[in-house]
Amino acid sequence: MTGRSIITQLCVGLTLFVSPLQTFAQVGGNLIIAGNGPEQATIEALARAFEKSNPRAYLDILWDEDSAPAQLVRSGQAQIAVTDVEDATLTASQIGWDGIGILVHLSNFTKEVTTQQVADVFSGKIRDWSELGGPETRILLIDRSPTQNIRETFASRLGITGKIPGTAKVIGPDDTVIKTVVGTLPPLSAVAYVSLSTSLSAVSHGVAVRLLPVDKIEPEIPTVRDGRYSLRRPLLLLSKQETDPLIETFITFALSPPGQAIVGELYVAISSK
Repeated sequence: MTGRSIITQLCVGLTLFVSPLQTFAQVGGNLIIAGNGPEQATIEALARAFEKSNPRAYLDILWDEDSAPAQLVRSGQAQIAVTDVEDATLTASQIGWDGIGILVHLSNFTKEVTTQQVADVFSGKIRDWSELGGPETRILLIDRSPTQNIRETFASRLGITGKIPGTAKVIGPDDTVIKTVVGTLPPLSAVAYVSLSTSLSAVSHGVAVRLLPVDKIEPEIPTVRDGRYSLRRPLLLLSKQETDPLIETFITFALSPPGQAIVGELYVAISSK
C-alpha cells in the first residue's frame, strides 16, 4: 500500500469520526421549549446535554402549569411544546411514554380495578371504596388542573371528557397530589391520577401510597412500553411544520441513544435498547 493510500484512508477515517461533532457545532441559535406538566426535569436535562454538544445553541425552558404550550408555539412565543396531545396545525415527534398511575393511600386494600371501574370512579358513578372490594370509606376524587395535558389524555382514554364531577378536588403539582392522598383520612380515602414516573418514585421512597393494577396489569415500565398497561400517554414535542435545523437537531438528539437514556431516567424510552 502506498503512502498516499494510507494518508487517504486516514483522512477518510478522521472525517467520519469528527463529522458528528462538526455537525453539532454548526447548529446554533436560540430555542424556547414550553411545557406545563411533570416533564420539566427531563426536558431540562435534555436541553443541557444538547447545549453541551452544541456550543452555539441556547435553550430556554418556559414552564408554567397554567400555560398552554401548544398555543405558545402557534403564537411564536416558543418553538417547541412538550405535551401528550397532538395538534393538527403542528408537527408532533414522540420521544417517550408515561404511564398514568391510579394512586391511593397505602392503607387502601382495594386489590385492583378495571378500566371501566376507573371511569366510573372518576365520573362519580362509584362513590364508595366498598363497591370495589375496598374499605368502608367514601371516595375523595382528586382531579388535575384543566390546562394540564395529563387531564385531557386521562379523560379521553376513559371516555369521560366533561364528566369528572365539579366537586372533585383540583390540584396541579404532582407532589401536592401525593401529599393530599397521604393526608386524607377516614371517612374519606383519596384517589388520584398521577404521572407514573412521579408515583413510582414516591412508592420507592416509602411514601404511604400505592398504585392500583388496572385490568390485572401492574403499572410498570415494561407494561407501559408494550401497551399492556393501557393508561399511558405519549411524550410529544410539537413544533411548527416549517423546517428549522435547530429544532430538527434537538428532536434528533432526543431520539438518539444518549437522549433516550435521559428520557428513560424518569419516563419510558421508546426503545428498550
